[in-house]
Amino acid sequence: MTDQLIVAIPSKGRLQEQTLAFLERSGLPVRQARGARDYFGTIGGVADAAVQFRSASEIAREVGAGNVHLAVTGVDLLHETLDTGHEEIRAGADLGSVAPAGAHIVTKLGFGHADVVVAVPQAWLDVQSMADLADVAARFRLKHHRPMRVATKYVSLTRRFLTGHGVHDYLIVESPGATEGAPAAGTAELVVDITSTGRTLAENGLKIVDDGVIMRSEAALVASLGADWGTAARRAARVMLTRIAADARARSVKRIAAALPADADALAVAADRFGATRPFVDRAELLCPAKQVHACAAFLVEAGASTVTVAGVDYVFEADNPLYDALARLWPTG
Repeated sequence: MTDQLIVAIPSKGRLQEQTLAFLERSGLPVRQARGARDYFGTIGGVADAAVQFRSASEIAREVGAGNVHLAVTGVDLLHETLDTGHEEIRAGADLGSVAPAGAHIVTKLGFGHADVVVAVPQAWLDVQSMADLADVAARFRLKHHRPMRVATKYVSLTRRFLTGHGVHDYLIVESPGATEGAPAAGTAELVVDITSTGRTLAENGLKIVDDGVIMRSEAALVASLGADWGTAARRAARVMLTRIAADARARSVKRIAAALPADADALAVAADRFGATRPFVDRAELLCPAKQVHACAAFLVEAGASTVTVAGVDYVFEADNPLYDALARLWPTG
């Protein structure tokens, strides 16, 4: 079917495992017909959806090309691949919360957290800030008669960030392997790399520049705005995003049931005070934000409840689907 929803998923590693677990938890189990080595799959309960397993960098390119509709990838790769212009990245920019042109972040997934950072040798005691690095870069050429070398996989992000912080005299060395080892190997003076804890950088004698965080990234479900969103693809997307939203909503709340006097208005007061909702007007129940559960339960007891029970919720399906609605607003109406 040419109108299928194409969903791209990482083909290996921890990111693939976490993505499959996320989809399974959302009631969207992925099935590979020929086992784990199969690069194509289906999603249980979504007839018009097909899964493609691709490398992380390839996924970002396919999103930009409009060859897939939905995909799981790191926000860092999305910006590196699709933001190829020359706009400078200034201090305080929050790239991790927005998508580049041609893509839409449907929802962040809460895993795959990592920062893209500028790291210099720990021996560079006079470099604490990007301003310090700009000064060192200018002096480096005078002393060594060549530009300072920066090893990275993030060529576009690096150029835009360094330019935005006044660092102009440098040479990018593309690093397909272990970037953090480049200074010790003598192939670069500093690096722009991704890190979750900074431990590997420190083990290689590097330190992160104080204001050298280019972006804070994590895995996200993204949509391609350049894909052909036909009727079947939109229908399948609605099914998927309804289930994902129901899971996300359930994970953010707890179900509170209270035995209250028939004439008590405590539920309405509690809903207003603790940001809870009443899913059923004829029952003494609330869906309460998880962080407010203890305070809400204590209030209900003080208001006359003889018993208050709190339980987790598997899914919360609601008429409004914020994930799908936000995506649908971006589609052409003609």
